[in-house]
Amino acid sequence: MRNPLLPLVPIIPTVLEGVSRARMLEMRAAADRVQKAEQQLHDQGSSVVGEMLKGSGDFFQWDHYPIGDVYDWDTHAQFYYHAHPPDRRGNDWADEHGHFHTFLRPRGFPVGVQRLPDANPDDNDAVSHIIAISMDAAGQAQRLFTTNRWVTGETWYPAADVKRMLENFRVTHDTPSGAVNVWITSMLELFGPTIEALLDARDATVAARGGDDVHDDHALEVTSLADISISEKCVALDTALA
Repeated sequence: MRNPLLPLVPIIPTVLEGVSRARMLEMRAAADRVQKAEQQLHDQGSSVVGEMLKGSGDFFQWDHYPIGDVYDWDTHAQFYYHAHPPDRRGNDWADEHGHFHTFLRPRGFPVGVQRLPDANPDDNDAVSHIIAISMDAAGQAQRLFTTNRWVTGETWYPAADVKRMLENFRVTHDTPSGAVNVWITSMLELFGPTIEALLDARDATVAARGGDDVHDDHALEVTSLADISISEKCVALDTALA
C-alpha cells in the first residue's frame, strides 16, 4: 500500500518505446544473466537477498548488508541491502522485505559529468545514488524507485548525468557473492530505460515540490517508482524482438 500523502510520486510503466533493437538485444542478454544468477543461487538453496544476509545473524532494520557494503575498486560501483521500519518511512509497502541501494562514486563517472557547486571536484565521496531495487519476502525484485538526496546522503546530480552513469555501474569481482554482483549489474542494464525514465521523473518531482530546502525535505522521500517483473520484461523483449 502506497502512502496517499505523496501525490508527487509518479508511477512509471514498463518502458520499451523508442528503445533501439541493439539495446533490446543487450537487455535480453542481461535478462539471461539475471535469471542464470537467480537459478544458480536457488540451486544452492539461497537467493539474492539470502546471500546478502548470509552469516550476519539477525536482520536489523537500517543496518547495511553486507557490513561495509559491496564496493568495486576498479569501477567504483557500490551497493548495499537494508530495510526501513514501515511506520517510519515515507511509503508504506507492507510487501517489501528490504531494498538495494546502488551508487557510483566520482572516480567511476563518465567523462563530462558536471559537478554541482557544492561538490568538491576531488572528493570521491561525492557519490551519486542511481536506483533502489525493492525486494519482496520471497527475495524477488518487485519495484524500482528513486529517492530524495537526504535519504542516502548523496551528492545531487541532474538526471541527465545520472543516466550516463548507468553504463559505468559494474561490479566485476566475486565478493561477497559473484552471482549477486552479476545479478545487480545486469538488473541495471535490463531495466535501463525504465531507470532513465524514473530519473527524469525524480527531477520533475523535486522541481514540482520546489523550495531551497527541497533536497532535505523529509516529507519527500521517494521521488519516483515503478513496479517491475523480470519475467514480464522478458516476454515484452521477446515480443519486440520477434
